[in-house]
Amino acid sequence: MPDLGKYATAVYGSYVSTLVLMALLVIFVVWRNAKARRALEQIEGTKKHG
Repeated sequence: MPDLGKYATAVYGSYVSTLVLMALLVIFVVWRNAKARRALEQIEGTKKHG
């Protein structure tokens, strides 16, 4: 672990905020994909089994 001195709080805060934003982005993309898939199935009139 590198010694970040007085910048440790800023660096670790940046890491945490980046990880949180990336996790939110993944959740958002998965949610939108599911929403689009449901809409497409409704338009096509088919449902997947399973």
